Amino acid sequence: MESIFGGDSWISAKTQRCIVLDIEGTTTPISFVTEVQSNPEKGVAGAVPIPPDDAGKEVVIAALVYVYSSGSRLAQRLIFGHTKHGDLRKYLSGFFDTTVESKRETHSYVEISESLGVDRPSDILFVTDVYQEATAAKTAGLEVIISVRPGNAPLPENQGFKMNSFSEI
Repeated sequence: MESIFGGDSWISAKTQRCIVLDIEGTTTPISFVTEVQSNPEKGVAGAVPIPPDDAGKEVVIAALVYVYSSGSRLAQRLIFGHTKHGDLRKYLSGFFDTTVESKRETHSYVEISESLGVDRPSDILFVTDVYQEATAAKTAGLEVIISVRPGNAPLPENQGFKMNSFSEI
């Protein structure tokens, strides 16, 4: 699989691998928080399946996948537990919320790195749709990709870390 990092995928190029996903705008539409809170059993229309339909099982097995959201850990469990693809929590290793700090603060990504026990922060790939979160994570030493989805805020020109599909990882 060719990746945006060139050659092999980011996942296969690392020995200790963690992926941290933002939820709103990355794996779900921006409106997910209100939709889940109003009807958690229904799930959210337009959510991207995790793992994506076009990814092989080796992608899920090869990486520890976590979610970092401004929504509570309970809301995260609800959304991934009630999707049109069934309960996806079995593909996730854990959940982070803003009790570690704001997603736009570099320190929150330092805290996540330390709690995951990786050798280097760059052993974590953070996927978000928010440029300010991406720059904070990059400053903390994480690898970063900005997920481009309909409804996301415009990105600065030449910002250097965007993808259009999870298969690009």
